Parts: sequence; C-alpha cells; structure tokens
Amino acid sequence: MIRIVIAEDQNMLLGALAALIDLEEDMTVVGRAGNGEEALKLVHQHQPDICIMDIEMPGKSGLDAAEELKGFRCKVIILTTFARSGYFERAVKAGVNGYLLKDSPSEELASCIRSVMAGKRIYASELVDEAYNEENPLTDRENEVLVLMADGKSTKEIASQLYLTTGTVRNYISTILDKLEVGNRIEAIKRFKEKGWFK
Repeated sequence: MIRIVIAEDQNMLLGALAALIDLEEDMTVVGRAGNGEEALKLVHQHQPDICIMDIEMPGKSGLDAAEELKGFRCKVIILTTFARSGYFERAVKAGVNGYLLKDSPSEELASCIRSVMAGKRIYASELVDEAYNEENPLTDRENEVLVLMADGKSTKEIASQLYLTTGTVRNYISTILDKLEVGNRIEAIKRFKEKGWFK
C-alpha cells in the first residue's frame, strides 16, 4: 500500500484529492496538511512513501518543505497551478520526484504516483519545455538589487546595504529593467514573481 501525505491550503481541493487517491486500491492518504510546516510534521510522524504538495501555501511553501525533505526517504510530488520556470528549476534542485499541473487529467496523478514509486521522475512536459527556453537573465548582484527593491528599499538604502554608490545601483536597476523588458521597478518585480524566480 502506497502511503501518502497531501499538503494543499484550499480545503475543498485537499478533500477532493484525498478522496480521489483513496479510490485507488493500492493507495491510502495517511495525513492532510494546510501548509508546508504541517506537511513536514506529518511526514516525520507518519513516514509516508510520498508527499504531494502545492507550492503557494501560507507560512512555509511547498518548495521550502521539499527542500527540507531532500534526502529523506519520502518522495515528493509537486502539484500546482503555476507553470513557472523558476519554481520548476527550484523543485528540480530540491530533488522533487514529480511536478504536475493541477489542470492535468485526474488519472494522471495516480499513474504519476506509481511511476515515482517505481523510481522514475515525472515532470509535466510543458514545464520542461519552458524551463529550457527560459532562465533567469539576472546576475547574482542584479538579483540582490531586485530583492531589495521588492522589499521596498530606496536606491539610497540599497546602495548602503550593498556597499555601492547610488549611481552604481541606478545602473543595476536600469540593466534589470532592460533584461526583464519592463518599464519600471513595479513591473520588474511583478515579472520576476510571475516567472517564479524569487528564492
């Protein structure tokens, strides 16, 4: 029997997923969590074979939890609405065994669980295509500047925090806007979030 923990912050979806999995003769849901923190507790408590997680959940995200479970005997399948290359990249680095989109046919989930148990990695094909087409174009330093911008820091505050001149920070911001093909800071932050590149 394949023992499964599910983490999903939308109660109705959590119930539907559990009911769907429990219909399979070779699977049973041993725990349900509303966020990554609860999922980790349930995994340590029940020692399941697989943990199925959403990404965007309150508190600890599914990706944060997956990173903490890396090397643990429980396999992780991400089930999300977001086909974002940055999320996918991070999931692959965390050693996630499966990454499916919520709009996949329901029977795909059960077959993905069985394949993962057989030692395979299952990734939604549209994610693989997008991941190869699009990588974060920013350097590490540009990433740092953008993260501080997203925190609401002014050019002067960013300069002070990164030990740079305000002129250098302005140059970085201008380069960031060019690379992300946007017109201002707010659009840059939005584009970066949409791609899932924030760590």
